[in-house]
Amino acid sequence: MTRFIRHAIPEVVEVQPPKYGDHRGFFSEAFKRSAFEDEGLSIDWIQDNQSFSSAVGTVRGLHFQIPPLAQDKLVRVLRGAIYDVAVDIRKGSPTYGHWVGVELSAEKWNQLLVPTGFAHCFMTIEPDTEVLYKVSAPYSKEHEGAIRWNDPALGIAWPDPGAPTTLSEKDEVAPLLEDFDSPFTYKG
Repeated sequence: MTRFIRHAIPEVVEVQPPKYGDHRGFFSEAFKRSAFEDEGLSIDWIQDNQSFSSAVGTVRGLHFQIPPLAQDKLVRVLRGAIYDVAVDIRKGSPTYGHWVGVELSAEKWNQLLVPTGFAHCFMTIEPDTEVLYKVSAPYSKEHEGAIRWNDPALGIAWPDPGAPTTLSEKDEVAPLLEDFDSPFTYKG
């Protein structure tokens, strides 16, 4: 049975699907719509995305898309490990600017649900890491946004990867949270 773990911000959910192993290997229902719906999570996933990062310390994020193409994300690791973070960017939220961080790995077989209204980022903590994530809206360059991954105001407790961080040019110059006017509103 799939386990759903609510963290400090209850909208961010760690998902632990069952994994059944024997002498041949294993089998898992990595995503089961009915299990999510039983938990009150009804999301129309439209696309799967996969990324590969060869270097430890690769950072991707803090990314989001604005309405009407805001995205829910369900993130899991196929190979390696990441530290995965979701930051609440919903105006009026009692947890605005707060974050949840979870280590996801192929070994742990866990996932993180990052709902709309949250910025998402991960750092690889093992080499040759592959990440697969579902999204609920298509990619749109006109709707993409980012916040600086290491904004001191957020105080994210990133692990020390033991290597220099590697970022895209876009992520290196992303604005700080204080310079960001969020299009998301807490509906509490």
